[in-house]
Parts: sequence; structure tokens; C-alpha cells
Amino acid sequence: MQANEQRLIDLGLAVLDIEAKSISSLRKKIDQKFVTACRILLECEGRVVVTGIGKSGHIARKISATFSSTGTPSFFLHPAEASHGDLGMITKKDVVLAISNSGETEEIINILPHLKRLDAPFITLTGFPESTLAKMAEINLDVSVSQEACPLGLAPTASTTATLAMGDALAIALLEARGFTAEDFAKSHPGGRLGKQPVLIRIEDVMHKGDKIPCVHENTLLSEALLEMTRKTLGMTTVVKHDAPTTLVGVFTDGDLRRTIERNIDIHKTPINQVMTKNCKTVSTSMLAAEATRIMETYKITGLPVLDSEGKLVGALNIHDLFRMGAM
Repeated sequence: MQANEQRLIDLGLAVLDIEAKSISSLRKKIDQKFVTACRILLECEGRVVVTGIGKSGHIARKISATFSSTGTPSFFLHPAEASHGDLGMITKKDVVLAISNSGETEEIINILPHLKRLDAPFITLTGFPESTLAKMAEINLDVSVSQEACPLGLAPTASTTATLAMGDALAIALLEARGFTAEDFAKSHPGGRLGKQPVLIRIEDVMHKGDKIPCVHENTLLSEALLEMTRKTLGMTTVVKHDAPTTLVGVFTDGDLRRTIERNIDIHKTPINQVMTKNCKTVSTSMLAAEATRIMETYKITGLPVLDSEGKLVGALNIHDLFRMGAM
């Protein structure tokens, strides 16, 4: 039987309304208990062990992953496997965060004696504050909802949404309290697009290093410098002292070449130090790519020498490197 199109739309909207209401209802539950839970998690010297089974287990995995990527070391523990050896993964320095809508999940209740022996702090997210797990926890965060989005009232829908939102609230509160930065986030996401956002990329991650740096000494003839520019294909060459190969004295770019040609200078007799740009713009290895982008756009340049903290030449950056990383 084909469903009426409008009916499908109405059902979809009804689900979103119910789940939005379930999240909104959590606002009044961000209280002193929430603060206490955050303090327990902040004081954890080990890891936050998140556990749950069924749909709550899926939510637990996601919350654990969010903790780990935002500065709170965490792992997921399947409560059924815990009773068959995985309890050994928990130490007294850890904090256990158990998720159970009913608060009566047998597999979690069975491991409570072990947690008590370890004296590991125990926090719960349940939909029933008077449940067994809620009463045995140091802190229970109430994630109850007035109704599920499932019209049968059976499939976990609004309740899992509310639980996930509370987990996110904890993770982000901890992130802020720890002073977790965008740079910290990038370190834990080196392989994904999130970690490659321009705001997170440092110059040292994209610059050309070693033999890939176009470089000539100050007494090099212009003709030889042009060959170096051609070999390294960055549209520029750095110029260093003849007796100090890491001491930058200038750059010579495609723009300098155009101006040199207009002056009818003999490239086979003129040393680079007579036509290079002195006091050129530079960037440091620790600078963010976004800042290098701003410099290039402001001064209308396409290449920059890179210096380390001691002012030594260690790299070269081209505008195309920033394009490839999405910084421009």
C-alpha cells in the first residue's frame, strides 16, 4: 500500500517536533548535578569508560568518540563482554559512564560490584531517576522524555536523541574547561577533513623543506638564480648570505623578474643581490596557514620564505600550497 505523500511529510515533521521537544526539556536538567558530573570527569586521571547495550550502546560509542576527540580520553566497553574478561580494562583511575534508559540493564548491574571494589567513580544517564542504576551512581543525569517519536512508543527515538545531546553537553563543557584548542583538535584528526581546515593548518605542515627550497647565495648571477627558480617551480627563490646558508637576505620573484627585464639588465653579469627584494615578508613555521593567506592577499604576493624561531631559513611557501589545502 502506497502512503499518502502529505502523510509521510506530516510524520517526518512530527518526529522532528517530538525529538526537538525532548532536547529542549533537558535545559532544566543542566543543574548542579551536571556540574558535579563535569568535575568528576575533569578530575579523572585515567579514561572515561562509557558503557551501554542495544541502542544505548550505539549512543555510548558515539559519546565516547566525542569525548576522545575533544580532549577527554575515553573508550567504549560492551557490558556483556565486561563480565567475560573485559572488566580488566577498567582501573581505579578511570570513571565509568553508564547509559541505560530504563536504568535496569542487567548486564550493567552485574558489573557494579566490581566497580565498587575498584572504587571507580560511577555516573549514569538514565530516563528513570528512581531506577537501580540511578540510585547506585554517584551522579545520575536525568535524560527522561515525555514520549518517544515512535508511534508505538517502543523504538528508542526521542530518548536516544536526548541522551546523545546530554553526552555532547558534557563533552563540550569539558572541552571548554580544559582549554582544548583548535590546534589540539587538529592533532587528533590528522587524516580527516576536519583536521585539515585552514584554521587548523600550520605553515610547517605545508611548506617546502630541504632540497625543495629554492635558494641561492647573494653573489649568484641572476641567470643561475633563474635556473634555480625553474627547477623548484615556486615562482621565487630565496637569497641567503654566501657564508651563512640559513641567513635570509632577500627573495627574487616572478614580479622582480618582470621589473628586471624592463630595466634591460644583463642577467649573465648581474648578481642576484642587486635586483632582489630586501626586507621581504616572511612567515614562521608555527604560524597558521590562514595568517599566511592574509599576508599574501594583503601584499599581493605569491611566495614566502619560512623562518624558524631563531630566524633561520627552513622552508618556502607558495600560494598554490594554500589553494591545495583549501586555505584560499
